[in-house]
Amino acid sequence: MLQKLNKKYQGTSLIEVLVVIVIFSVLAILATRGLFLALQGSRKSASQVAVRENIDTAISVIERQLRNAEGLVTTCPNLTPLVLDYIDQESNPTSFSCVDIGTDGHIASASARITNNDVNVTACSFTCELGVGSNPPSVTLAVEASGSHGVGKDVGSITASTKVFLRTY
Repeated sequence: MLQKLNKKYQGTSLIEVLVVIVIFSVLAILATRGLFLALQGSRKSASQVAVRENIDTAISVIERQLRNAEGLVTTCPNLTPLVLDYIDQESNPTSFSCVDIGTDGHIASASARITNNDVNVTACSFTCELGVGSNPPSVTLAVEASGSHGVGKDVGSITASTKVFLRTY
């Protein structure tokens, strides 16, 4: 009877302990991987929001200036899609340009930078079209940009395009 009683209360074997450790290790690895993926997605989302806000601001500045412009200096269709010359509302010749595309790319008005240092413009073009009939001349702006901080999958990128019709007085 004593032998039967001792056998009942002997405890766990080494194999049982190892199986439990392996199961908890796998669960910890899966939980950690899920946490890293969630953080990576959060960083990419934050980067995309920052890039989108910056590019939207630059596009709104360009739209406002072109809508109020007296006219274009650039002949349509333009031969150089990286530069758009126009006459502003105060009769001053000025321009928008895509500078250092691919390396430290940004959009500039005359020589002033419109996009900030946190954004790298990877593709940019201004396409001018003559007005036909009752349609005024227009400029299509296409921009592709990404965050300049971060690496790999953490960098958010966006593509934006808009068409601006110039006022004809």
